[in-house]
Amino acid sequence: MRGALLYSDLISTVSPTYANELQMPFYGEGMDGIFRRRAGSLSGILNGIDTVEWDPATDQFLPANYDAKDLSGKAECKRALQEEFGLRQDPERPLVCMVGRLTKQKGLDLVRYSMNALMARGVQVAILGTGDKDYEDSFKYFDWKYGDMMSARIAFDGPLSHRMYAGADLFLMPSEFEPCGLTQMIAMRYGTLPVVRETGGLRDSVQPYNQFTGEGTGFSFANMNADEMAGCLLNACEVFWTNKDAWKQLQLQAMGEDFSWRRAADEYLDLYHSLHPDVIRYNKRPE
Repeated sequence: MRGALLYSDLISTVSPTYANELQMPFYGEGMDGIFRRRAGSLSGILNGIDTVEWDPATDQFLPANYDAKDLSGKAECKRALQEEFGLRQDPERPLVCMVGRLTKQKGLDLVRYSMNALMARGVQVAILGTGDKDYEDSFKYFDWKYGDMMSARIAFDGPLSHRMYAGADLFLMPSEFEPCGLTQMIAMRYGTLPVVRETGGLRDSVQPYNQFTGEGTGFSFANMNADEMAGCLLNACEVFWTNKDAWKQLQLQAMGEDFSWRRAADEYLDLYHSLHPDVIRYNKRPE
């Protein structure tokens, strides 16, 4: 890898922010000096998702389909998900979901630390995934302790993940590092607002909510700090509770984002053609 990084004409990675982070010791894994040396040849292009598989309007795994023009089916998805997880069926309780590997990198220490505070505020949490036994046992304990307010499925279940993206109000990703991340993009496509730490592709794909302008596609926090994460998540819940119009607008803005591979492919074509300026005058790309 060292030789490839030193002698390749261009270097690309999976998000613009991660391209910058690789030049720091924490993220560079001992090769940060090479990334700094090659910074002029280093770029990041955000990954895409399969917009056919991940489409709430046609998803076969959902109890009700919906789209940006009619979000009514999302309420039924939430009710059905609460029932499936054994959670209290209450549309006014914000439902926060997490889907993925249960490892330290995913920021789960912050989640464990914050669980009591979230439960005290009436926030529901549902988790799906497998991983380190320490985290699996912790979330099994919270499942037992909090009954119909918290549920953990220690499993890999593709169809259930679809229902979670659709039924959740918020999708939590407090990752320690995340080169790109796909689940936050999938969540946004389903009108589920992500709460993320500002790292890697999470920073590039989620625009934090601005209460003054209404702009944004989710919520974000900067530091690996449990109180900061909990504060960000509870602020998002306050919007859910007190400003339904702003919430719906955020959902529509999130669903309107283009995370398709066509967008990423165009950026890769531009990168490849930049190697040889004399071929910039290529034929028009197929539609």
